[in-house]
Amino acid sequence: MNIKKGLIIIIAFLLIFSLISCGEKTGGKQKLKIFHAGSLTIPFEKLEKVFEEKHPEVDILREAAGSRKCARKISELNKKADIMASADYTVIENLLIPEHADWNISFVTNEMSIMYTEKSKYGDEINENNWHEILLKDEVSVGRSDPNADPCGYRTLLVWQLADKYYKDANNLDEKLKNKDNQYIRPAEVDLLSLLETGELDYLFIYRSVAQQHHGKFVTLPDRINLKTTEYSDFYKNAKVEVSGKKPGEKITKIGAPMVYGITIPKNAENKELAKKFLLFLFSNEGIEIMENNGQPFIYPPIVTGNRDEVPEEILENITQIKQ
Repeated sequence: MNIKKGLIIIIAFLLIFSLISCGEKTGGKQKLKIFHAGSLTIPFEKLEKVFEEKHPEVDILREAAGSRKCARKISELNKKADIMASADYTVIENLLIPEHADWNISFVTNEMSIMYTEKSKYGDEINENNWHEILLKDEVSVGRSDPNADPCGYRTLLVWQLADKYYKDANNLDEKLKNKDNQYIRPAEVDLLSLLETGELDYLFIYRSVAQQHHGKFVTLPDRINLKTTEYSDFYKNAKVEVSGKKPGEKITKIGAPMVYGITIPKNAENKELAKKFLLFLFSNEGIEIMENNGQPFIYPPIVTGNRDEVPEEILENITQIKQ
C-alpha cells in the first residue's frame, strides 16, 4: 500500500513538472535587455509600453544609469545587453567601439538647464541672466552628477566654463562652483530629483527634457552655453573636462560640443533580432513622436558612425528614409 502511494506521488509530481515545463516553453516571453541613460527613462518607458502592446510575446528589461556606467557594465563587468543607449554618442565611441560594439547611431539631442522648485531659495528671482550669482550664495545648495559616471556631470562642468566666458561678471565661476559644498554629487542627475522635490536641494543641473518630463521649473540657459545647437559649436570648444578612460589611470578629454545621444546593439547581445525590431520601432514615425513629445528632438536623418557595414540592412534603409 505504501509503495502504491509512493508511486502515485511520484507520477503526480512528474505530471505537474511536465505541465510547468510545457507552460514555460509555450507561455514564456522573449527578453529584451536595454541599458540606457537616466535621462531616457521616461521616453523609453513609453516606448516599452507601446512596443510590448504590439509584441505581447516580448518582455523589455531596462536598466537606467549614467551612460558611462552603462558602458562599463558591458566593457568591464561583461554584462550582456541587447541595446545600449547613451546620452552622449561619444561614450559608445570611446568605451565600446571596436571591442564591444561595431557601430553607433546618433539619434536625438538635448540641452542643459537648471531645475528648481517653489521651495528653492531665490526661486522667484532666478533667470538666465543672474543664475550664476544666485548659485554662488552660501545658503544655496547646488546638485550635479558625477562626470566620471554620467555625461550630464561633465556637461555641467563644461557649461560652467562657458558661462565664465559668456557672462562678464562671472569671475571664475567654474572654480567657485566646484569648490562649493560637494555633498550633492550623485552617479546620475536623476538620482537627485527626490532631494530637489523635498526641498533639501535648491538647484540641479539637468537636461531640459528631464525637467520637462517631471513638470518642474527650470532656467533656460542661453544657446551659447547650453550645448544645444551646432550654431555655436566653435564657442563650445572653448571648454574641456578630463574624465576617466577605458583603463584605470587613463584619462579622456571631453571638449564642449552640441549634445548628441547614441544607440547601438552591443556585440554580446543575446537577442539581436529582437533588438533590431526595437530599433526599427524607435526609428518609426511613432517612435520619433514619443521621443520628441518628451523633449528629445530627433536628428534628421540619424547619423551612423563606426563600421557601417555591420549595421543591419533594414535599419540602414529605415534611417536613410527618415525626413523631418
